[in-house]
Amino acid sequence: MEIPGSTRGRVFRGGPVPSVRIMAHTISVHGLRKRYGRVRAVDDVAFEVGSGEFFGILGPNGAGKTTLLEIIEGLREADEGEVSLLGLSPWPRNHALLPRIGVQLQASSFFERLTAREQLRTFGSLYGVPGQKADAMLEEVGLTDKADVRVEKLSGGQAQRLSIACALVHDPELVFLDEPTAALDPQARRNLWDVLRRINTEGRTVVLTTHYMDEAEALCDRVAIMDAGRILRLDPPAALVRGLDAPTRISVAAGTLAPAEARALPGADDAADDGVSLVISTRDPSAVVAALSAKDALTGVRIQGATLEDVFLDLTGREYRA
Repeated sequence: MEIPGSTRGRVFRGGPVPSVRIMAHTISVHGLRKRYGRVRAVDDVAFEVGSGEFFGILGPNGAGKTTLLEIIEGLREADEGEVSLLGLSPWPRNHALLPRIGVQLQASSFFERLTAREQLRTFGSLYGVPGQKADAMLEEVGLTDKADVRVEKLSGGQAQRLSIACALVHDPELVFLDEPTAALDPQARRNLWDVLRRINTEGRTVVLTTHYMDEAEALCDRVAIMDAGRILRLDPPAALVRGLDAPTRISVAAGTLAPAEARALPGADDAADDGVSLVISTRDPSAVVAALSAKDALTGVRIQGATLEDVFLDLTGREYRA
């Protein structure tokens, strides 16, 4: 079976690969449920993840993402349903799976007073990994120059990369990453994205939870949008965006046209000027751009279609989640 979205092009060392066929299922989840009193943390969830796929799980706080991941990883028992992980059941705790999976938890804890090298060697020793191979993983995540720095002295981004190195040190087939870039600055996030792409292009299956829509769009073959314990939509990011009936937003410098004049342009649905930009909403952007060009009113033009964030908000709502 071919997984939808598996033909998204990626850049390998040899150049762009036009298509990637994902055949076997690494993860199969059917009818999964987990309750805490009256709260349905996971409510009849079903999906499959293909071998070599980069799969994202998105959702607001309290959507059930972490509980779902912990059940799949074998850290928590489901009330109902079935999980198959690399062809095996993860619960009761399946020791045959442990060398084959890597887990980076939402909150990482390291052994105190150890350097990055010592930390990684300690994790590697649990799987019989030689020290030299563990040291090589530091280079893989860009921490060679921090090998002798104690973990409490690492920056947030460096600590996250070390956490991922610990999850990868035994060369697992399947990697789980629970919000790996949370609280990182933009530069650290982008650097970590490069690491995650490399993990995936080396052939590993990756399952990622994140709150960052741009991260999911940049990294994932498919994403499942989850809320109140249920999966609301599952598709490649581009397909989710195309399926949303949302206008294109065209912005130009404030004062370029009066809002009333902008609303009268061919193809324009609405327009508003916030003092910084004049933003025109339209479902016929070519007509609006042509009309703006005819009026020599393209100063600072910016065209933005719907994004995965728009899809997310459309499905889960805009109310504040604690």
